[in-house]
Amino acid sequence: MTAALHLAEALIARPSTTPDDAGCQALVATRLAALGFECETIESGPDDFRVVNLWARRRGPRPGPCFVFAGHTDVVPTGPLAQWTSDPFTPTHRDGKLYGRGAADMKSSIAAMVVAAEEFVAAHPAHAGTIGFLLTSDEEGPALDGTVKVVDLLAARGERLDMCVVGEPTCVDTLGDMVKNGRRGSLSGRLRVVGIQGHIAYPQLARNPVHQFAPALAELAAVEWDRGNDYFPPTSWQVSNIHAGTGAGNVIPGEVVVDFNFRFCTESTPDTLKARVADVLDRHGLEYTIDWTLGGEPFLTPVGTLTEALGAAIHDETGVVAALSTTGGTSDGRFIAKHCPQVMEFGPCNASIHKIDEHVAAADVERLKNIYRRLLEKLLP
Repeated sequence: MTAALHLAEALIARPSTTPDDAGCQALVATRLAALGFECETIESGPDDFRVVNLWARRRGPRPGPCFVFAGHTDVVPTGPLAQWTSDPFTPTHRDGKLYGRGAADMKSSIAAMVVAAEEFVAAHPAHAGTIGFLLTSDEEGPALDGTVKVVDLLAARGERLDMCVVGEPTCVDTLGDMVKNGRRGSLSGRLRVVGIQGHIAYPQLARNPVHQFAPALAELAAVEWDRGNDYFPPTSWQVSNIHAGTGAGNVIPGEVVVDFNFRFCTESTPDTLKARVADVLDRHGLEYTIDWTLGGEPFLTPVGTLTEALGAAIHDETGVVAALSTTGGTSDGRFIAKHCPQVMEFGPCNASIHKIDEHVAAADVERLKNIYRRLLEKLLP
């Protein structure tokens, strides 16, 4: 049992469903404080959804960049317990895998980061620059009182962040095969197209909003929003739900409600996307309203110091050449990137995240720790 694997088990054993940290950050803070980290707990949110955040920092005696490990201690709900082969909050080993909620997303990463820092500081107590840890218990939830609050507070204090690795599970088939150097933005809309309700036998006395919206829907689905770029695929627009009607088969509905989402790249902005949607709807003469929700803007770390150092650390440990990717959903990297010029994500394989019997290869926890330690050695010698 390695130190990283043992710590991963200790974290998995804490039932930290959002926003309950369940003592995970206190465990991490105790380990970091023993290394000379200054640890600060930052709480935010209403009493019925109190979020705990940890900001920890160790300044080396020599000048250098501020490098941050970031992640979340909260996990998604377990789902039906009867469907789990073993208790989700009892770390269990089977066939070389460590099972438990959060094993892959992302308690193994946090354990690997902490032990990597312990090994690095033991070998390099006079390291250059600063090592930071930013942990939240509100990543899997609404993400209103977590990382975004911490980075805004640090910015207000004038604390500089130069580079950051978020421990999200990024790999596909084998440890090290993929890292994220950016993420697409997410912009959602709820569209209400207004018609006139009436009897289905007298359409001349009504106005069917479903019929009115159908041509606009076809046009929106066919729009080329942009062509993407070297780092991002083209922006996509997808409908997630359409609802109309009263439930009766003889009533023309008075409105149709359409939920949709953009996953957009750096070639588009929220304002341009909103304007183009409005242009289509206006040209079709629709009576409508839209409520917009910006889930996050895209961010990108071009090839440079952090991408090269992380790629080299992965190759040195595994022999794998990591692919750069911006695919997938949003992450807390979107908040950090507003205050930190180089943000990347790297963690274990993601095939089982949020699933029943979530797991990680036990051997990968130690190898992940070694990659994180090698990264510190390259960035803060």
